[in-house]
Amino acid sequence: MFRRKKARHDDELGEGNAAGDAQQAEEVPEPEPGADLRARGPWDASEVSIPEDDQTRIDLGSLLIAPHEGLELQLQVDEASGEVAAVILAAEQGAAEVRAFAAPRNGDIWDEVRRGVAAEVAQMGGTATEVEGPFGTELLVSLVVDLPDGQPAQQVSKVVGIPGPRWLLRATLFGRPAVEHDDDGDIETALRDVVVVRGGTPIPPGDALPLTMPPNAQPTEPEIS
Repeated sequence: MFRRKKARHDDELGEGNAAGDAQQAEEVPEPEPGADLRARGPWDASEVSIPEDDQTRIDLGSLLIAPHEGLELQLQVDEASGEVAAVILAAEQGAAEVRAFAAPRNGDIWDEVRRGVAAEVAQMGGTATEVEGPFGTELLVSLVVDLPDGQPAQQVSKVVGIPGPRWLLRATLFGRPAVEHDDDGDIETALRDVVVVRGGTPIPPGDALPLTMPPNAQPTEPEIS
């Protein structure tokens, strides 16, 4: 659905031109955070072009979500403020809770965020183990939760942090995607198709990028097991 924009190359400098080579070296931009990890997405808004015949994407402010067959989009809304707190991508075999956060221009906040998530899990009596996955270092989380019938159950989830230019996309995976990665799975595909719209508004690193409710949307309270 989304197409990467082609990089622009400057071929005006001739070979053997030492001054030109030095100038060219100085002008080479630093690699964007997480560029290799995002070779197939998620995307930054500056990296995609949207053809006129494309399907309509759901505009949630800082996130653009591509519709997929069998994928249900749910919004978690803060009852006190009425603001959208997180986006849930739900499918038959699992779900992903996604949210984007501001990051420094040339920095990655995932290490710090990961430590914070692990500390929160420990306070709740759970465990958070670092594992290596498709998006680098991830957290495998195990918590005891109460089922609707009041019985306790072990809930396993996986938290991934995907850095982009001036943003971090955090996704918490539930169900099959939390324990078994499928590169062509419904949740994995939907996650790679997410587009982050950072915008130019100054936002302190670590703060959540604002989400908006699309017209005629109904907030839901998803039950994830």
